[in-house]
Amino acid sequence: MRFGVLGTGMVGQAIGGKLVELGHEVTMGSRQAGNERAVAWAAEAGERASEGSFADAAEFGEMLVNATAGAASVEALEAAGAENLAGKVLIDIANALDFSRGRPPTLAVCNDDSLAEQIQRAFPDARVVKTLNTVNASVMVAPEALGESTNVFVCGNDEGAKAEVKELLQSFGWREGQIMDLGDISSARGAEMYLPLWLRLMGALGTAQFNIGVERGD
Repeated sequence: MRFGVLGTGMVGQAIGGKLVELGHEVTMGSRQAGNERAVAWAAEAGERASEGSFADAAEFGEMLVNATAGAASVEALEAAGAENLAGKVLIDIANALDFSRGRPPTLAVCNDDSLAEQIQRAFPDARVVKTLNTVNASVMVAPEALGESTNVFVCGNDEGAKAEVKELLQSFGWREGQIMDLGDISSARGAEMYLPLWLRLMGALGTAQFNIGVERGD
């Protein structure tokens, strides 16, 4: 399959690299073609990897991944072009973190809205699925490295899109029983508001290599 990965940071590179490893073709998008990090990533990832602008990546991909900084995600997707998003599954991994008052960051969107919902409203023809935003980049693509069964969450309005994303997550190493469907896109509010706790847990644990597991009682 052809993927367009928007974003050249740690998350974009981890997701892009895993997709190439799995045999997919990937174009990594940034504000302008020729981005230094994207060029270096494509050269290292091999012949199935390429780079270009946000619009290049969105046009190329049959499935798209938003791995841009959350505060700039809608702007980045506007640059990608609504016509290039229409009808496609758009996996939103971003978190709208606000660093304007220092660290730890706060959330730019919360409570009665979410970044994923903003994206879905801005691009109603895209099939937005929120997932993977509750773990760090390395856990996203190698959950087995934690050594224990933990959970990843998905939500979105399009059941078919969620089914496609769940299948992709399983190819990343997430087992079917680990993938929890939270419901429609408004459920992204909870997934995104977990981030302040995630940041505190990272500080307490001294590492980003962790995740949570949901245990159900009888």
